[in-house]
Amino acid sequence: MKKLEIKIVAILAMLLFIFVLLITSFEVAIYGDKNYQFYEKEYEKYDVLKDLDMEMKEVMKVTSYMMDYLRGREQELSIETKVEGVEQDFFNEQDRLHMADVQNLFLKGLLFRNVAVGLCILLLLFLLYKKAKLRTLLPKAFGISFLIIVIISGIIGSLFYHDFTKYFTIFHEIFFTNDLWLFDYDTDYMIRMLPEGFFNDFLVRIGVVFSLFLIGTMVLFGILFFLPGYKFTKPGNCGKLLKDKDPN
Repeated sequence: MKKLEIKIVAILAMLLFIFVLLITSFEVAIYGDKNYQFYEKEYEKYDVLKDLDMEMKEVMKVTSYMMDYLRGREQELSIETKVEGVEQDFFNEQDRLHMADVQNLFLKGLLFRNVAVGLCILLLLFLLYKKAKLRTLLPKAFGISFLIIVIISGIIGSLFYHDFTKYFTIFHEIFFTNDLWLFDYDTDYMIRMLPEGFFNDFLVRIGVVFSLFLIGTMVLFGILFFLPGYKFTKPGNCGKLLKDKDPN
């Protein structure tokens, strides 16, 4: 197999790996902190309790239930709580229909991540079978893939930074086939709990987590690339790292 083809396979493997990191960044951003402390801070920041006329304890109970629903742990998006002084279901029918779409999108993202993990492993095994020099090949392939992702992320980030509302709307028009995501602030509690500013901050949170994953991977590959006295063994030994023995 030609060297160029080997490099292309390695780059594809690293692009899949970065995709895995991206989807994992979403998951970590959503579920990564204990007791949803990020959400609580955001509710305080945007004065959500006043808009809903609710206690923080009740808002966090709704949040926890909604997050469980998003992962498929709850069958129906329905929870009784006290809102505006009245004991009632926090979510209405539009909320349930839209969040069903969101849940479907989120679970598909996790499924695609798992598929990407499998494909990445297969490509790496293929490279091992072809006796590619992974110690030097993978860091270079990751560097190229990283550059591609940085350019794409930079463009998208710049667009959202200059006009978040416009591109947040475009995002919904691309990923949703209906207008159920258009809520009425006066009649819908969920949009009061999750204002636009929350999603702006959440996008930044995802970017930070994703960046940390990428930096961590770069450090790992840097150690692998520059660490002296180590080499990959033959494919039969599953790419195990062994220290070169002193012939004397």
